[in-house]
Amino acid sequence: MPKVRTSKTKFPEGWDTIQPTLDEFAQKMRDAENEPHEGKRVAESTWPIFRIHHQRTRYIYDLFYRHKEISRELYDFCLREGYADANLIAKWKKSGYEKLCCLRCVQTRDHNFATTCICRVPKNKLESGKVVECVHCGCRGCASCD
Repeated sequence: MPKVRTSKTKFPEGWDTIQPTLDEFAQKMRDAENEPHEGKRVAESTWPIFRIHHQRTRYIYDLFYRHKEISRELYDFCLREGYADANLIAKWKKSGYEKLCCLRCVQTRDHNFATTCICRVPKNKLESGKVVECVHCGCRGCASCD
């Protein structure tokens, strides 16, 4: 969650263009956090939060690296203020991690046999007709070769 804004914060040039979208993401995040979790597994209740976090980070990443619509100063401001996840973006820049859903899927300590998550396995290596869902974030496949 981004830090609370104060009047002391000086927003860089171009902030006005991305602020409405970031406010929409903040509202979606609040709705996801307040959503009732009755009838869901413990891990399932956090899946919407992971998805919104991924979307918000991907939005800022795309604006800076793909479309080149925001400045370096605004990009650094978004990372510093917590609007985007710098570690996730660092993984996206590496070959083979372009579609990574979350960092928990590549952390070997969270999985059996010190491997990565099932969503990182290419779909052609899995049984046909089998629905794969990540336990941590609900991803259905984030292997770069899919």
